Amino acid sequence: MSTRWTLTFDCADPAALAAFWRLALGYVDASPPEGFASWPEWLAHVGVPPQEWDDGAYIEDPEGAGPGISFLKVPEPKVAKNRVHLDVQAGGGRGEPWAVRWPRVTAAVERLTAAGATVIREDVQDGTPDHVVMADPEGNEFCVL
Repeated sequence: MSTRWTLTFDCADPAALAAFWRLALGYVDASPPEGFASWPEWLAHVGVPPQEWDDGAYIEDPEGAGPGISFLKVPEPKVAKNRVHLDVQAGGGRGEPWAVRWPRVTAAVERLTAAGATVIREDVQDGTPDHVVMADPEGNEFCVL
């Protein structure tokens, strides 16, 4: 039996980072917990002070296949390279032929750059571009392949 899990990003601006990752992954804003009509209703129910209601954001896979992702406000900035990162398989993954996959990768890189990401580098294997290492608007590294 597996254990349910979510991925959590510590960040400075939860709403902005959640908006970026919604776009990057095709996710949607998470629904409030069952039995509650809204997130503010749930937050009030569990005793979170109203001044802290913007300290988190939550997104989910609309098909329910991927994990939920939380974004939590923290006071300190990111200071080192990620030890864990996401691989955004916009090209369909390495199982796709390069001629099919690479145009999808470059289109995703353009879309994500327009949304605030930065390109760190393009990795090449055997003389052929393989994937692009990027950083989200708060500097968290991820790969597009």
